[in-house]
Amino acid sequence: MQPKIMLVDDREDNLLSMETVLEPDGYHIVKANSGRQVLKLLLNDFDFALILMDVQMPNLNGFETASLIYERDRLRHIPIIFITANNYGEENLFKGYRAGAVDYIYKPVNPELLRVKVGVFVELYRKNQRLIAQEQKLVAINRNLELEVNERKASEEKVTELNKQLLENISRLEAANKDLDLFAFMASHDLQAPLRKVRMFSDRLLASPPGEPLGKEGRLYLSRIQEVAKRMQDLINDILRFSKISVEKQSFEAVDLNGVMEEVLSEMEATIREKGAVISVDPLPVLPASTVLMGPLFSNLISNSLKYCKKQESPRVRIRYEEAPSSKDINGKEPEVRYGRIYIEDNGIGFDQKYAEQIFDMFRRLHSNAEYEGTGIGLALCKKIVEMHKGFISALGKPGEGAVFIVSLPLQATPKEKQPEALPGQPEETQTNKN
Repeated sequence: MQPKIMLVDDREDNLLSMETVLEPDGYHIVKANSGRQVLKLLLNDFDFALILMDVQMPNLNGFETASLIYERDRLRHIPIIFITANNYGEENLFKGYRAGAVDYIYKPVNPELLRVKVGVFVELYRKNQRLIAQEQKLVAINRNLELEVNERKASEEKVTELNKQLLENISRLEAANKDLDLFAFMASHDLQAPLRKVRMFSDRLLASPPGEPLGKEGRLYLSRIQEVAKRMQDLINDILRFSKISVEKQSFEAVDLNGVMEEVLSEMEATIREKGAVISVDPLPVLPASTVLMGPLFSNLISNSLKYCKKQESPRVRIRYEEAPSSKDINGKEPEVRYGRIYIEDNGIGFDQKYAEQIFDMFRRLHSNAEYEGTGIGLALCKKIVEMHKGFISALGKPGEGAVFIVSLPLQATPKEKQPEALPGQPEETQTNKN
């Protein structure tokens, strides 16, 4: 592009004279005959390499016009050379420089001097344009590099997330395989034992002389067969319940645990009355959970307290709630997830604390079926439900002094990748688990 130069003079002959001198150098000349016209031209076009402006003009002189030009930020890069017929003293020269002048040319104008001075400023303009173009190129390169870095970072984060999901899937598969192995071993053992008893009592009935009426002993055998069949049916139903909860995905919503607890206690009313149990419930929170799963969770825990009660003492169960104390992270911010603790305390037979973790294992029982009925799946089911809510469950106990089950659940939705950790201030014993 041709460098543009503006010539400003109120006399047409002076404009023509300067244009004739500069035209051979290939400049694009723009002429103006007043300060007002200069300002009007600069409203739409400000890409000038140089302005040559006469000082003495009507209305707005050169100094005043220059001052108005430099009030606009986008025009301050244009150098101005004043052309004057007067040899000003130093004070007036300073006035011109303060107005923005970069040089003076005196009339009558020396053509060679005019061409040289204009050439110097045009060359500066060209170099400046090259620098601007180079800067724009560097900005574009930096922007592309930034986009590339961001894309690479996003790609790395995606790979990291995929790896994390893969590890989580592997962990889930390993846990599922472990559960399957345990199912295969324990289910075969626990299911075969009742079957052996059914066959044994059936064989005894078949060994009775044909045609004889069923006596007292025969009725006892039939009663035992019914008891064993019921135990087998309970075991199968519990296994199916556990498997269903493990496979199905549940949607979470704000659940008022007070309503859930009322419904659970209402369903257990007959058992509570039969055992003469006293159950007290403190106000419980509203938190994100599965309505379908909260019922079985509390039902199993309360049933566990009622089942393992002392024979000579009425069961007392207290259900209370507290929000876990929050702790600051290393940056002094609040933790991402806050937990609420629900305590189920009873005055039952208790258990040895060394079994606190084992009692949540599938089919794990601390007492024989003759002492206390059960399939050994209830607390494993509770643990599975709590883990599906990104929470954790633990237990405290002493033989003969009752047990405390502690359910810790997030008070708000947890990030997908967030894994629950032990709460600060929680006693070491609560890191273990009962049945």
